[in-house]
Amino acid sequence: MKKYKWILGIALACGMWNTTETVAQTDNGADYESKRPAAANRHFSSKAVEALIERVKSDIADPKLRWMFENCYPNTLDTTVKFQQKENRPDAFVITGDINAMWLRDSSAQLWPYLQLLEQDKELQQLVAGLINRQAECILLDPYANAFNDGPVGSYWETDCTQHMRKELHERKWELDSLCYPIRIAYFYYLLTGDTSVFGETWHQAMLLAVKTMKEQQRKDGNGPYSFVRSSERPTDSQINGGFGAPVKPNGMIVSAFRPSDDATQYGFLVPSNMFAVVSLRQLAEIESKVYRHREFAEECTELANEIDEAIRKYAIVNHPVCGRIYAFEVDGFGNSLCMDDANVPSLLAAPYLGYCSPDDELYQNTRKFVWSDNNPYFFSGKEGEGIGGPHVGLNYAWPMSIIMKGLTSDSKEELAYCLRMLRNTDAGTGFMHESFNVDNQADFTRSWFAWANTLFGELIVKVHEKYPDLLKTSFKTEK
Repeated sequence: MKKYKWILGIALACGMWNTTETVAQTDNGADYESKRPAAANRHFSSKAVEALIERVKSDIADPKLRWMFENCYPNTLDTTVKFQQKENRPDAFVITGDINAMWLRDSSAQLWPYLQLLEQDKELQQLVAGLINRQAECILLDPYANAFNDGPVGSYWETDCTQHMRKELHERKWELDSLCYPIRIAYFYYLLTGDTSVFGETWHQAMLLAVKTMKEQQRKDGNGPYSFVRSSERPTDSQINGGFGAPVKPNGMIVSAFRPSDDATQYGFLVPSNMFAVVSLRQLAEIESKVYRHREFAEECTELANEIDEAIRKYAIVNHPVCGRIYAFEVDGFGNSLCMDDANVPSLLAAPYLGYCSPDDELYQNTRKFVWSDNNPYFFSGKEGEGIGGPHVGLNYAWPMSIIMKGLTSDSKEELAYCLRMLRNTDAGTGFMHESFNVDNQADFTRSWFAWANTLFGELIVKVHEKYPDLLKTSFKTEK
């Protein structure tokens, strides 16, 4: 259990369109008015979450940082959750924010920061159980889909050229991490509550299908059943070669046609997602062994995890001409590699957050220095801030999520203070995190309502409050 608390301690991880918004920044030290919906208009209320907000708020000296925490930490519960009892079982549908659809990734990550409070709040526990139940149903609908509708309502992506595009799907981009996140949240839900009610036949069948899909995408017997082509001006919205992507040479890793950013991979073996799969498959093996007593399937999960891990060690570690031995971001099995990192989680930066390695691991530390430097082609630095971005938004846009992840994977008070200062001072006066901001003009940002980034920011503040509360006793305002 000590091991799991360590992982949870590290961890306690997107949208599609990039509509740029401009907001004037104000920071005059005046009282800040809450941006939360009125209590009667909040989608879900948790006594434990509200108590934590009050406790942490009282220890934050900087008025703007205190305001931002109160706005951001409960944003998922306040604005994105639809909770109900469905056939005598809890059910939850969690949208991303300004897109009225549920991503398996985002929904898991949005509720993740509240897991530490489940023992204190049975209603919150029911909410997480409801998400686990809904995610299992989604996987059974289509294990290759990344985003789902709340019913057979269709979406504007119905014209995508891919197999089995049904009305219940919002988007059908195959992203390996989409099958890992539901395992992660179910596993830690089980560890923290001991509740096995979510592990019925539906969840087990979903996991059987998830593992089958992962094995299909090892591509040992051809390309498998999945391909994806979209008619779009954005080349990263579609895959080449009839939708199957660039060729890969099977090596044990799993192909992911798209990244967590929803952008197409260049080389199919996306290393951060394969790292995540190693962790998730081992967690699934534990559930299947201890809860279901399915020893044979548990062994299958463990063997697959070990095979992927061995392939990462053999094929995904490269000698960078400047930074030395690091993890590549993508490889193809032929010897080609892509050295970069993307802000979305899983990322190379987030490897310890997801439990793949220790934050002190030498290879990780070397990779970390690479990704947070100008050797990473998607690291941007300007007069307003710096961070990792990605092709999803474009050049010179840093994602607050990357700054938050830098903090969540650090035990350095200096680094944490650096991250808090930058996050506090690049919100464009809105009181919320955004998808990205222009490193030379923070008022130029994308997505004003991105709940994952908001809740993740709250998670960072809670971590700092627990480990280094004295850091919150100072002002993080940058004088200009």
